[in-house]
Amino acid sequence: MDIYYVLCTVTGVSWRDIEFEAKVISAKGLCAAGHNVGDEFVINLHKTGGICGFVYHDLFPVLMAAVMGGSIPWWQSPDEGTYECSDKKNLVTFKITKITK
Repeated sequence: MDIYYVLCTVTGVSWRDIEFEAKVISAKGLCAAGHNVGDEFVINLHKTGGICGFVYHDLFPVLMAAVMGGSIPWWQSPDEGTYECSDKKNLVTFKITKITK
């Protein structure tokens, strides 16, 4: 029996349906993707929601761990944390929040 089946059976929610809101909370410099403070994106393991590809690439393993019930040591809670863009010269910071339906 695989872990995905167990998670769906226990929680009643498919991992495919779990979404996150990524909100830009800080921007320093000029973001190459044009992200500005206040921008919001709905993302999950299958849709980028228009967020920068570099951000999504770096964030994907964290989202996967969060969806599968893992803990993210640098997140403030199991359902919320921050992510900083890898472009430190034009740093964009996102608040990532699991959307509960």
